[in-house]
Amino acid sequence: MAPHPFDQLSFEETQRARDIILKLHPDTAIFFRYIFLEEAPKAEVKKYLEAEHAGKTPDPLNRRAMVMYDVIDSDKVPVYNESVVDVTSGKRLDHNVVGKEFHASLTVPEFRLLVQAVEKSEMFKKCLEEYHLPKGYELVVEPWPYGGLLPGEENRRYFQGLCFAQDTSSKNADSNFYSFPLPFIPVMDAATQEIVRVDRIATGGRGDPMEPESHPKNPVDHCTPSEYVPELLPNGPRKDLKPLDVVQPEGPSFKVTDDSLIEWQGWRFRVSFNPREGAVLHDLHFKGRSVMYRLSFSEMTVPYADARYPFARKQAFDFGDGGAGTCANNLSLGCDCLGVIKYFDSIVTDAEGKPEVAPNVVCLHEQDNGIAWKHTNWRTGRAVVARNRELVVQFIITLANYEYIFAYKLDTMGGINVETRATGIVSVVNIDAGKQSDYGNVVSEGALAQNHQHIFCIRMDPAVDGHNNTAVIEESHPVAMNEKTNPRGNYYEVIKTPVKNSRWLDADVASNRVVKITNPSKTNPISGRPVSYKFAPMATQLLLADKNSVQAQRALFAQHHVWVTKHTDGELYAAGRYTLQSTREEGGLADMVERNDNTENEDIVVWATFGLTHNPRVEDWPVMPVEIHELKLRPADFWHENPGIDLPTNKNEASRLANGDSCCSTNGANGTNGHAPNFMG
Repeated sequence: MAPHPFDQLSFEETQRARDIILKLHPDTAIFFRYIFLEEAPKAEVKKYLEAEHAGKTPDPLNRRAMVMYDVIDSDKVPVYNESVVDVTSGKRLDHNVVGKEFHASLTVPEFRLLVQAVEKSEMFKKCLEEYHLPKGYELVVEPWPYGGLLPGEENRRYFQGLCFAQDTSSKNADSNFYSFPLPFIPVMDAATQEIVRVDRIATGGRGDPMEPESHPKNPVDHCTPSEYVPELLPNGPRKDLKPLDVVQPEGPSFKVTDDSLIEWQGWRFRVSFNPREGAVLHDLHFKGRSVMYRLSFSEMTVPYADARYPFARKQAFDFGDGGAGTCANNLSLGCDCLGVIKYFDSIVTDAEGKPEVAPNVVCLHEQDNGIAWKHTNWRTGRAVVARNRELVVQFIITLANYEYIFAYKLDTMGGINVETRATGIVSVVNIDAGKQSDYGNVVSEGALAQNHQHIFCIRMDPAVDGHNNTAVIEESHPVAMNEKTNPRGNYYEVIKTPVKNSRWLDADVASNRVVKITNPSKTNPISGRPVSYKFAPMATQLLLADKNSVQAQRALFAQHHVWVTKHTDGELYAAGRYTLQSTREEGGLADMVERNDNTENEDIVVWATFGLTHNPRVEDWPVMPVEIHELKLRPADFWHENPGIDLPTNKNEASRLANGDSCCSTNGANGTNGHAPNFMG
């Protein structure tokens, strides 16, 4: 059976794509970065899907692969290339020698090169000799993207490393080394794989010079350990928390076929996985009607606000710089999902382009999310209540100190929640004993957690009852009291403005601004309004860096809450294709909007930007509790009634009162002691 156009590349297809590239570059050293599915042009896929949903057997589409690789020239200088190859025909369809104009995203082998370069560097050894680490402490180097260039550094590829000391006395490899930050950062030239300098860091506090001064011989003498793994906690984990198990005795309500097709409670969609975006949902239908062509997490930038050198370059683009899929966790190794779980694997490649299986990078499971709807008839005392069950597609990434949990949550009433959770360990730098700072908060003695932001962008390629849609801005405004339309002053008007051309807009709580993705050619027979899905832009703080700063210029997408663009094949990334060491966003949302395309009754894309301004608190240490943000998409005049009105309202007989009695017994089950209340006395 031919693969579906949305299926990720198989092991064999990945190998075939590698072999095509090797034949095109004979007698040449090749460093492979990534090989993954290049989705077919949307026009071709739409025809395929039309046949599929009509119950016909579609003509298979040729399978394409994006191959990202370095060609090592005679001087051993890597030149970055991108090729799109047709793995069905064996031909190369497109080739781009990117060269040094832009930088390829990082790979795990390159991170290891930085660590190796530090170990070999005489320059770094001399730096380290200036300090004295306590006995039993070992150096830990954590690779970071190099987020900004100095004059003269153009067209060079650099990595930087944050340094820490780990106390090995516990003989536990997971002992928290972040408690002991060191005041220097090695910088590696990727072309030579050599450390070219070691930047010294200022460790002063409020009112101290921004330039580094002399450091104490033992820079971590004033630091204190802070452990998080259970066996190293001074008193161990809690012992009075009783089990709360998720049990599905009859199995799950979802069904997975063809390795990627998921069906659940009226929903039908496919899931894929790629190195940059992680899990992507495709061709979402609810109860036989089209909702979304493609849904993905597009980008995230994390700029830090410490004004001292070199922290302006401490700005990661976690999707563009390194790839969310590249850093995905194996979810079977923790309690990341509960209940009956379906895991999905991915295919990754090594530096030779050889495919390997990355196991269990996506989990699928159901969860309860409280009450879906309820009504109590006060006359009879009968309460009818339905629970809100969600189907969760989740992946988790670890990027050095931070973890991010990404989830698509589909509910039984046609809603889609797209959720981000930030957790992990806050990034800390060394600060002198007893000092405080305007650049962050001291979360542990000697450890300054710097202020920073996490700004995400979700890409929605809608297909609300078809692919020609219009984004409509709906606002609710007060109306001055007047004799003609508002004689008693209680009326407010709802103003609807279609987005006719590509543009951006921001959240506006005062006007209850809502974005409706409508199909102007389809009308709800009851309301007479166009069918739509709606969401409220999340009123979170946007990028705070000065508009003229490099931090701001390379993250233009992070300066507005919503962007509406016309669909163009290949435009998947809010900050553009190349983010590593960028100085300005190229090919991102600002450039897409600049085209001023017609977006009325067109194939449009809607992008939602939101984020967390993270001014750390002591409670974020040593591992921060999750910070949750959620984009909520809901059908609006899409159905003729509540699509979840037929949800079962049977009682959960497994639930019990604290004394052991059934909480769903007839007596008291309705909150009225089984009797109709008498409101008439």
